[in-house]
Amino acid sequence: MKPVSLIQFLIEERRAGHINAELSLLIEVVARACKRISVATNKGALGGVLGMAAGEGDAASINVQGEAQKKLDVISNEILLEANAWGGHLAACASEEMEDPQPIPDMYPKGNHLLLFDPLDGSSNIDVNISVGTIFSVLRCPDGVTEPKAEHFLQAGTEQLAAGYVVYGPATVMVLTFGHGTHEFTLDREVGSFVLSRREIRIPEATGEFAINMSNQRHWEAPMQRYVGELLAGRDGPRGRDFNMRWVASMVADVHRIITRGGVFFYPLDAKIRAQGGKLRLMYEANPMALIVEQAGGAATTGRERILDVPPTGLHQRVPVFLGSREEVERATHYHREVDGLRG
Repeated sequence: MKPVSLIQFLIEERRAGHINAELSLLIEVVARACKRISVATNKGALGGVLGMAAGEGDAASINVQGEAQKKLDVISNEILLEANAWGGHLAACASEEMEDPQPIPDMYPKGNHLLLFDPLDGSSNIDVNISVGTIFSVLRCPDGVTEPKAEHFLQAGTEQLAAGYVVYGPATVMVLTFGHGTHEFTLDREVGSFVLSRREIRIPEATGEFAINMSNQRHWEAPMQRYVGELLAGRDGPRGRDFNMRWVASMVADVHRIITRGGVFFYPLDAKIRAQGGKLRLMYEANPMALIVEQAGGAATTGRERILDVPPTGLHQRVPVFLGSREEVERATHYHREVDGLRG
């Protein structure tokens, strides 16, 4: 069978009535930008892109999250902003690396969509050559809004028109959904195009793999302690079987493993991050990944509620994240809800 390119797939989606021409163009532009990021990432030390971004004096540059920025964080952010500025498909962009949305300059035509992105997820792994990635989410700009502000981006995850991520690893792979299934595209470097490599991905409902940062165990809430304790007890514990743990510390890489062969990913609430509400950003990470996972038959919650139903209160709002194979996500979520019910 002849390979299907990303552009051909987007034409299929337009003919099926799932997307319009403007959204199709937006995805093409994002994919093109991600190809540039892939090239920069693959050059590594030869491209002078490793290490910390320079701030004032000898200090590292700090982003709006209070985190030190890598050079590739800054480069990736600039690539995505530049690529999406002039095409006429966007009203504004919002990036995890910036405090406020970036409007489309008045010299360019404006579209009816809003783009949110984490330009380089897992960037702490860049210098050790571990997979990193880009996460993105697309919303509709509210009718009548010509100069979008932060509040116009604050739409529940169920309102997403599209979501995707690109993982820069041994192969560069894009996983994409328009709310009608989850699909994978692999970058063919010889021709420079993303090619459909898996259609209608399904995550197994049961799994024997989990991903979590065990160094935070002493800070977890009791339901999380109970759940992971059962997994670690293996066949001698209440679950009666062994589980394996995997942890890359790059959400894109960990989620892509789940998309590929099943598993669960947890970044639960703990005592260290309780005041900020969680570790991962709702708008840039949790919502797009939740839509991708749900469209592949998985589940995604905060431990208490469905992620896609969380009302956004801020552009950089953080939440706990439980996602992946449905059976395990539902069990861990049940333990948290059970305890909340007892307290109530």
